[in-house]
Amino acid sequence: MFRVINKRTLMQRLFIYFLPLSLIGVLIGAPFLLLFLGTASLLFWHYKQLYRLSDWLHNQKSFNPPEGEGSWEQIFDGIYRLQHRHRDKRNELAGLIKRFREGAEAVPDAVIVLQKDLSIVWCNKLAVHVLGLEWPGDSGQRLDNLIRHPKFAHYMQANDYYEPLELDSPLGTEQMLEFRVMPYETQLMVVVRDVTELKMLEQIRKDFVANVSHELRTPLTVISGYLEMMDAESMPPLGVWGKAHGTMSEQCQRMNALVNQLLILSRMEGPRKTEQDELVDVPNMLKLILIQTETLNIDKKHVIELDIDQKLFMFGKVEELRSAFSNLIFNAIHYIPEPGHIRIVWKIKDAEPYFAVYDNGDGIAPEHIGRLTERFYRVDQARSRKTGGSGLGLAITKHVLSRHESHLDIVSKVGQGSCFSFSFSSERVKKF
Repeated sequence: MFRVINKRTLMQRLFIYFLPLSLIGVLIGAPFLLLFLGTASLLFWHYKQLYRLSDWLHNQKSFNPPEGEGSWEQIFDGIYRLQHRHRDKRNELAGLIKRFREGAEAVPDAVIVLQKDLSIVWCNKLAVHVLGLEWPGDSGQRLDNLIRHPKFAHYMQANDYYEPLELDSPLGTEQMLEFRVMPYETQLMVVVRDVTELKMLEQIRKDFVANVSHELRTPLTVISGYLEMMDAESMPPLGVWGKAHGTMSEQCQRMNALVNQLLILSRMEGPRKTEQDELVDVPNMLKLILIQTETLNIDKKHVIELDIDQKLFMFGKVEELRSAFSNLIFNAIHYIPEPGHIRIVWKIKDAEPYFAVYDNGDGIAPEHIGRLTERFYRVDQARSRKTGGSGLGLAITKHVLSRHESHLDIVSKVGQGSCFSFSFSSERVKKF
C-alpha cells in the first residue's frame, strides 16, 4: 500500500527542481527571473492536477480516478483505495440492512421502529396489513396519530413498557392485538402480535373448568343431601329410601359417564398409529346404533329415514368411529322437537365416503355453530340438562374425525333444521 510522500522527500524534490534553475540563472545573469518562471510553472502544474481531481470528484463518470503525475499519483491512488474501502463498507452495510429487513419480514409479528418522539422510521409488511399503515407514505408520522385510541396514546406517553398492552384491532376487525415496546439506544421497537386465538383458548379453558365444576357439583350436592338425611343408626322410611337410592344411583351414573367421556377425550388427544386401522363394516355398525336408538325413540316417535350403502366399508378405528356416528344420531333424536324427521346418509359423494344426519328441528343460530364442538358448550343449558347430555359428544366427534383426517361440517338454519356431516378420504374406501 502506498503512503503520501513525507516532508523530507518533498524538500529533496524541491531542492533538486530549483537548484538547476538557480545555477542557470546565475550563469546568464538573471537568477530571480528563472526562479520566478520555475515557481510559476510548478504552481501551474499543481493547479492542473487539482483541477483534474476536482473535476473527477464532482463530475465522476468513472469510479477510477485520473492518472496522476509525480506526487499526485500517490494522492490519486490513495483516494481510489479509500473510496474502494468505503464502497466495500457500504455494500457490506447494505447487505446487512437487507438481511435485517428480510429477517424482520419473516417474523410472524408486526414490527415498527420509532424515534423517541414516536415518529415511524420503518415497519414491515405485516404492520401494514395488521395496523393499516401505509409504507413508505407514513414514514415520519407519529404512530399515536395513526392509531387513534386513548388507551394506546396513554400507554405510549407513560413511557412504562414493562407490561404489554392489549387492544382491539384499529381496523375494526374482531382481533385482539398485543403491543410490546422495547427501547434501545435512541429508538423504540414496537412488536404487535395477534393474540385473538390465545384469548379464545383462555376463555375456553375458563369455561371448561367452570362447566366441569358445575357438572360434578350438581350430582355431588344431591348425593350429599340425601346422606345428610341418614346416619349410621337410623334409616329413612322405605318410600323415601327408594326415591333416594334411585336418585343417587342416577347421579352416580351421570358422574361416571362424564368421567369416562373425559378419559376418552384425553386418549384421543394423543397421537394415533394409522397402521392400527382395520376394515370397518360401517353399514352393520349403523344397524347396531339404530337398534339402540329404538329405545330412545319410543316416546319421541321421530321418523327415521335411511340412505345407507350396504356395500360401503372403510378403514379406521372401530370404537372411535362408532362414537362419532352414534353421537350425531343420538343428538338428533334427543334435541329435535317430537315428532320430527331424521335422515341418515352413508354413501359415496364426490368419490369420497360421506356420512350425514339431517333433521327438521329448530335449527341453530349462526353465533353458536362455531363453538358447538367446544367441551361443555351448550346452545340451551336448561334443555341439555333435561336431556341428560354432558356437552362432550361433539367434542369427541371432532377429535375422532381429526384422527381420521376429516372434520365436522355443520349447516343449520333457525326454524328449518340442521345437517351434521363429514367425509373421509377416498383412500379409506372399501367397496364390495
